[in-house]
Amino acid sequence: MKKLLYFFIGILSITVVLGVTTLKLASNGGAKTDSNTLTIFNWGEYINPDLITKFEKGTGYHVNYMTFDSNEAMYAKVKQGGTGYDIIVPSDYMVQKMAKEGLLEKIDHAKIKGLQDDDPKLLNPSFDKGNQYSLPYFWGTLGIVYNDKYISNPPTKFTDLWDKKYKNSIILTDDTRDVMGMGLLEQDYSVNSTNQKQIDQAYNRLLQLTPNIKAILGDEVMNYMTNNETPMAVVYSGQAEEMTTSNSHLHYVIPEKTNIWYDNLAIPKTVKNIKAAYAFINFMQKPENAASNAEWVGYSTPNNKAKALLPKEMREDKEYYPDEAVIKDDEAYTNLSPYWTGVYNDLYLQFKMNK
Repeated sequence: MKKLLYFFIGILSITVVLGVTTLKLASNGGAKTDSNTLTIFNWGEYINPDLITKFEKGTGYHVNYMTFDSNEAMYAKVKQGGTGYDIIVPSDYMVQKMAKEGLLEKIDHAKIKGLQDDDPKLLNPSFDKGNQYSLPYFWGTLGIVYNDKYISNPPTKFTDLWDKKYKNSIILTDDTRDVMGMGLLEQDYSVNSTNQKQIDQAYNRLLQLTPNIKAILGDEVMNYMTNNETPMAVVYSGQAEEMTTSNSHLHYVIPEKTNIWYDNLAIPKTVKNIKAAYAFINFMQKPENAASNAEWVGYSTPNNKAKALLPKEMREDKEYYPDEAVIKDDEAYTNLSPYWTGVYNDLYLQFKMNK
């Protein structure tokens, strides 16, 4: 009986010790807690890894870095609320959608340092007037990469892609808004049109483009182009920068009228560490960090002081930092209602099936 009593006392003691140890770990001891952890949800390969290390060393925060491959996948994760993301990187139309649904925190501009360094033409965008919910992270255009081994007189506008000489020569990026937007632009309509007649006309024109389409791909398009396997592709400017750097025969053209896109830093309602979130935004606003990020990723920085720190060949490249006159009429995507999103998606799927 005495041995049994000692046994139970021993078990009780161990339980108490384990409980106290767990409590200490949860509050500060060894495990990363909300107070010292920043959880970032970003696109893959969309930040210079050295900056994560620099941020951790400089602030004492531990970064939990997670990635997604589409705006819709990111949106679904945030909406379900399972993980406490502190920073997310939605594109233009998705900022508008998430703000409307109450999924984003309002940005307190009084807590942001260096906002005056951002290019004014990239602030106050149509999808987030006053930058209430987002700040620009990277930006660029949708354009055309061509290979001079095959093409001597490159296209200058999307309409040129319909030329019969480009039969089985073009790769399109696999994205509803980009392909449907290209069709709308070709007809001189808004990329955000909610006019059924205009959308139908764009769709019918896209059907006429199918003989010229070699494939509709995701990131694989980069391998096709850098390996000289196809003459032309419709891609994002950042993808183009990587391709043209890898292959001197490749060149990027900004069409006469196109989509201008923004990826943005935003704070979701799931935020667990808002202090760390603002610390990271301010860290990325520093010109030297924004420049390092732009040089590593290859996309255009919105930060004018950062741009000035880039190598001359980068900052003076008009394909990636075009004059305002070149892009003044270009539109960013705005959020479509569920009805119009369905219309776009259905027509795009039909278009792919016809290919």
